[in-house]
Amino acid sequence: MTDAEARPALSIRGLYKVFADADGEALELSRSGKSKDEVQEATGAVVGLRDISIEIAQGELFVVMGLSGCGKSTLVRCINRLIEPSDGEVWIDDREITAMSEDELRETRRRELAMVFQHFGLMPHRTVMDNVALPLEIGGVARRERRERAANALDLVGLSEWITSMPSQLSGGMKQRVGLARGLAMETPMLLMDEPFSALDPVIRRDLQDELLALQSSVQKTIVFITHDLNEAVRVGDRIAIMRDGEIVQLGAPSDVVLNPADAFVREFTQDVRLHGMVTAASIMDTSPEAMAGPTDQRYVVREDAVLDALVPAGLSATLPLQVVNDSDELVGVIPLQRLARAMVSDEAAASLAVNAGEQGSN
Repeated sequence: MTDAEARPALSIRGLYKVFADADGEALELSRSGKSKDEVQEATGAVVGLRDISIEIAQGELFVVMGLSGCGKSTLVRCINRLIEPSDGEVWIDDREITAMSEDELRETRRRELAMVFQHFGLMPHRTVMDNVALPLEIGGVARRERRERAANALDLVGLSEWITSMPSQLSGGMKQRVGLARGLAMETPMLLMDEPFSALDPVIRRDLQDELLALQSSVQKTIVFITHDLNEAVRVGDRIAIMRDGEIVQLGAPSDVVLNPADAFVREFTQDVRLHGMVTAASIMDTSPEAMAGPTDQRYVVREDAVLDALVPAGLSATLPLQVVNDSDELVGVIPLQRLARAMVSDEAAASLAVNAGEQGSN
């Protein structure tokens, strides 16, 4: 692997943001380990971010999520310095955003970072084409080039037949597609998306999630995606960071976060998420020597890349743990029924599995 391949696309190192902290006292208290409430009580300042450190890979769709007020939108705005961090560093490749001059930052936003907001912010007197091309126009891109780029972006989001329409003629989902096209037209390697689908109804929201995943499979941008919806995070994210009170409380793959919550907060947060279509046998198997030394009946063999949907029928009738094998048919782990039941979260079949698991005894 070359240095360029190994280097993360985005690095956030020890990032803090404290609001209303003119003398820096609150920042020092936060650094010393005081909680958000303790800092606010002592100084009146509000800790928005506390010691955030993340590395995001090239082409990764990284989701930041949490409840309202947890700091997720503050974080994404600190990345491109729409909000100035109080301390810490943000790097794109080998360039430090937090050390850039205003001119350097402006150029970086034009060429490296595009942002898609929750509210589309479309100009009602401009056509769809001109709305998408607006940031390029402000950036001084020639008319022919900006229209070509806008047309290409609108084609990507399925709105090529609406380029001459006005925003008033579009549905809410279509307007959000225009907002996404505006970010794509910038042709930056990185997209920052701040709750882009949260104002939409569930059906349209799911459609746009599908479109985002399809787009990502073709354009492979580095995306930081903000949401408060865990089901959305699990569906679109390569990795998820869960925030609380300005801190990251857990970071990992969607299945890791849901199946192995770091604390009671994350456990409660994730208890109703359904992972049938994405949890694989490998993600829930037990590879301990004790488990591997158990019965070797091959009646219920599953592949390590088999998803939960495929495991359930075998698990419901199994009297032994499921045997997990790799492509060479080598035993790589087992899945006790208790683990399969937990992975299914809230489902009627989980109750049946729990009964079967109880008959087997504890594993």
